[in-house]
Amino acid sequence: MDRREFLKIVGISTATGAATLYGCKPKTQTEAASGELGPVPTDKMTYRSFASLHNDKVSILGYGCMRWPTFENPEGEGSIIDQDAVNELVDYAIAHGVNYFDTAPVYVQGWSEKATGIALKRHPREKIYIATKLSNFSNPSRENSMAMYHRSFEELQVDYIDYYLLHSLGGGGMAGFHQRYVDNGMMDFLLEERKAGRIRKLGFSFHGSQEVFDELLALHDQYHWDFVQIQLNYVDWDGSNAKGLYESLERYNIPGIIMEPLLGGRLSKVPDHIVGRLKQRSPESSVASWAFRFAGTPELILTVLSGMTYMEHLQDNIRTYSPLKPLTEEEKEFLYETGRLLKQYPTIPCNDCKYCMPCPYGIDIPAILLHYNKCVNEGNIPEDQQDENYRKARRAFLVGYDRSVPKLRQANHCIGCDQCSKHCPQRINIPRQLHRIDRFVEDLKKNVL
Repeated sequence: MDRREFLKIVGISTATGAATLYGCKPKTQTEAASGELGPVPTDKMTYRSFASLHNDKVSILGYGCMRWPTFENPEGEGSIIDQDAVNELVDYAIAHGVNYFDTAPVYVQGWSEKATGIALKRHPREKIYIATKLSNFSNPSRENSMAMYHRSFEELQVDYIDYYLLHSLGGGGMAGFHQRYVDNGMMDFLLEERKAGRIRKLGFSFHGSQEVFDELLALHDQYHWDFVQIQLNYVDWDGSNAKGLYESLERYNIPGIIMEPLLGGRLSKVPDHIVGRLKQRSPESSVASWAFRFAGTPELILTVLSGMTYMEHLQDNIRTYSPLKPLTEEEKEFLYETGRLLKQYPTIPCNDCKYCMPCPYGIDIPAILLHYNKCVNEGNIPEDQQDENYRKARRAFLVGYDRSVPKLRQANHCIGCDQCSKHCPQRINIPRQLHRIDRFVEDLKKNVL
């Protein structure tokens, strides 16, 4: 599909965009309604700057462009980004102080850069910071990598990129880094591009072990990493390697960018007793705001990314960061304990990043895992027929499953080819989880739990 066809489809109707934004997302008790707290501040956004980044004044809230609103393609080929809705969200974000936008060639079925570029082109280039990535996972050849790099400039309609990332290092260890960026000469090329000014800042995003992370940072003298993007939230901090990653950045004095502050939305859709715990502490604060305050509190963090599909989520996050109220030490301890309580719930650590997609057999992997997690949080995973709410939970799971995932895309179609797991940043054994969920579904249908 060329640019003209894309614009024809994405511009179908503003009304459709509004429905996508406001009509198809049921409100839950964990989501703050936009009008309940009065006007959203327009001039109180917190900004961060570092001398090593030439004092770029970056909003602490960054817009992650992984989850732009979509609607069904009228031609029947998947989903299409709703450009009207994207424009509205971008305009609102910029008007309320957001100036950092993070995308990648692989986001939203490959359409994110184009849609982001269209929306941002309507604003002064010098007022915004654009980040994108070299996502050469499947084909690290120099030819493909170079083509992907140049295509990003075309899609975004820019002649320079502010923050350029090597996408998702860590999973393949140092061997993966060398294969994707060193052996093919791309690191040398990108360093020259930075010298020429077409890349203003060069860094990488990371999903992997502490050992590999430290090996990459040890190359700082050679490559001079301007920034690094890591996953950090109050669940991962205690018992995961988020704390270790941040402390490594501190040792090298490299600014960090935060991804997955909500663990793919899971920290805004928590079990009812966790909602009660947070609301008791601060009745006026949304559940999500606690996670965003946690991610923004460390002093070496430049910006915190959020993939805001819906206007109410954008508004809530703007409130949290206009201005940011850093957590006290006592509040941090409160969240660490909250994180430990959350870990007792057997959810699957899916962040809905969709790196596992597309499945060659058409399975909607994220939708299946997210439905399961939703039912865990709502107490709709009965262990046996003796459970007090067995019938209600059984119906909620099965009916919700069919509504969330078309039958031809459900877990029973997984053949275990394992093409998905190697792309998962959370290192989930996806076939194992799909087969487990499928067995659970069949047991529910047969009433044999």
